[in-house]
This record gives sequence, structure tokens and C-alpha cells, in this order.
Amino acid sequence: MAENPPATWWERDDLRYDAGRLSFAGHDVAALADAAEGPLYLYSAARVRANLDRVRAALAATGIPHRVYYAMKANRHPPLLAMLAETGLCGIDICSPNELDRALACGFSADRISFTGTGVSRRDLDRLLAQDALTINCDTVGMIRRIGERRPGRAIGIRVNPARGVGYGDSDRLTYAGARTTKFGIYREQWDAALAAAREHDLRVTSLHFHVGCGYLDAQLGDWEAALRAGLAFLDDLPDARVVNIGGGLGLSHRAADRPLDLALWAGLLRRHVAGRGVEIAVEPGDYLVKDAGLLVLGVTDVERKRDTLFVSVDGGFNLHPEPVFYDLPCEPVACLPRAGAPEICTIAGNINEALDLWAEDVAMPPLAEGDLIALLNAGGYGAAMASDHCMRGQTTERLLD
Repeated sequence: MAENPPATWWERDDLRYDAGRLSFAGHDVAALADAAEGPLYLYSAARVRANLDRVRAALAATGIPHRVYYAMKANRHPPLLAMLAETGLCGIDICSPNELDRALACGFSADRISFTGTGVSRRDLDRLLAQDALTINCDTVGMIRRIGERRPGRAIGIRVNPARGVGYGDSDRLTYAGARTTKFGIYREQWDAALAAAREHDLRVTSLHFHVGCGYLDAQLGDWEAALRAGLAFLDDLPDARVVNIGGGLGLSHRAADRPLDLALWAGLLRRHVAGRGVEIAVEPGDYLVKDAGLLVLGVTDVERKRDTLFVSVDGGFNLHPEPVFYDLPCEPVACLPRAGAPEICTIAGNINEALDLWAEDVAMPPLAEGDLIALLNAGGYGAAMASDHCMRGQTTERLLD
């Protein structure tokens, strides 16, 4: 029987080596990849449900009424959406009319769907407003006016920008509100105009929404608390508000030095600042539910040293999962069938004709050869959903495991 390599930071009960072979959600990853013949996304339904259960348990501990909307933009694989809809344990957050159509087709009723988008056109509004029970959060003063012209008296939500933000590793690219002006939400200096537009059309502002960043961990909770306080300050002018939607952004470990977000600490901040306000909490986790519930499996096509770098080429590039390149959110590479021998420092390169198409640089891997398989961890969110057909190399298979 093959030996397992030493335990590493990413291993857990459903993701580990078993007799020298990578096992995920009770399945042999290499066997599934061999059957797929090409880049393969694997998602664990059980892991998604477990992640959802953790968020719901943390919210329940606050004693505040709450609801969870899964952020579809993280992963829109239809079987995954249908599974979540069937649980009845969450609604779904969408950001386009086409996402609305998919949510409805996968089993979510309109009253379980919340829309928060940007750059919303009149065509978009015509499709969205056809669903009376849909929650619509307005991102601009103009959007409030356009809804009022079409549906006076309707209930709406308003997305605000509290000018405080937070992101994984304090990255500006992952901070959606802060010192730098962003396109998201209505700022305090626009607030009076937003409320006036709602009054002009008898719109009822029943929810307040803010989303301040992506991937925050314990180290960023202080900044997140400041953003939470700043966002909640808008409630003073909303007597009809029944829901405060704090967006998503809950982080998870991407690197060995990361520690999982302490949901008890996070929920404690919610309890401290929201309890007693007479509102329900809504939260929109995307990555937190699906990212560590997914792998992208790629085949090694070449191993060759060029000058001072050992390149391991694989049959999928950054177009299949753009996050590592664009947002510095790495997908940890692991060998599906690790060979015996001393680890080698290498750079894992994709098959796209772009210099930035590198999955990992100067990473220690077991000896690799053409035909071997590499699994990229934390690939379940913002991977296939953001993929393109750049260089006409966008073909993948997606599979939900249960």
C-alpha cells in the first residue's frame, strides 16, 4: 500500500490522502479526473451544507432573527443551486436578470431571492420588477427614481457605502468601501437625495444593505466592526426598515499561515451592534459556502527546467479560474498521486499565452512528470463562474459530489 505524505495545513476529514491517493468527499480524485479527460471541477455538496450550517449556527447564537442568502455569483452550477434550494435553509443573492432566471429555474421562489446589482439598466429593471416578491436593493439614486417611475409604492432596499471597508490581507482589490471611492452603494453625502427620491414615489425602504469587502479573517474583524457601525448609522433615517443585509465577505484560509475565521467572534460583533434594533440580519456568503468545497483538477503536460526555474506545465490556465491572478487569492496546488522523493521547488504554469498565467511560483511539490494530476484547492468559488474561453481553452467539466 502506498504511503501518505506528511499531513499538511489543508487536510481535513473529507480532503486528505488515503493510501497515497488524494481523496475528496469520499471519492478518489485521480479516478474521477481520468474519467473526465480534461480540466475538472469537483464540488462537495456535503461540505457546502456543512459550511452553511456553521453560518446559520453562528447567527442563531446571536438571538437575532436572521436569514442567509447564498451569493450565486460565486458558483452558479445548476445542481449545486438546486441542492441548496431543496434544503430550504437559505435564499439566494443575485446580481443580474439572468441570475434571477437561473435561481427560479433551480427551485428558489421569488420571495427567497435578493437582488443587489450595479449598473442596472432599464431593461434589467423591466425583468426584475416582473417579480413582485423579489427584494431589490438600489445601488444609486437614479435606480431608486427609475423603480419609482415604474412601480410607485413598492418596497425597496438601499445599498449604502459606509466609507469603511475590509478585505483579505488588507488588499485594496478586495475592499469594496473605504478611503478610495468605489462604484458600490450610496454615500452619506447622497443620502438625502436618495431618501427624497424614495419619498417622491412613495417607495417604502424596508431593508438596508452594505457589503464592505471580501475574504476578511480575524485580523480584519476590528476594521469590519468599524464598517458595521458606520453602515448601521444609516438605520436612523429608515423607520420602515425591517432587514439589515450586511453582505458577504466571510473569509477562509488560503495559505498555511491563515487561520479560519472565528464565527463566534464575528457573530458576537453582530449581537453587540444589532441586537435591540428591531431588525432582522441578512448575510450573503458566497465563497464561505463553496470555495473550500471545490477543486480544479489539471493534468501535467510538461516538466522542464528553464534557466533557474523548474516549470510544471498543466492543461488549464488562469482563464479557468481568474481569482489567483487578479485578486491574489491562491489555489493551493497538491499532487493527486504524490510520487516518492524529495520535494522540488517549481513554478506551475497554465496553457494560456500570457506571461501572468502562473498558478503558483516557487512552490514545493513532490516529483512530477507528464501525465500526473494536480488538484488546485479552494477552487469552488469564483472559478467556473468567472471563467472565459480565452485562447479557446475554456472547456471544463463540473461535477457535484454527494
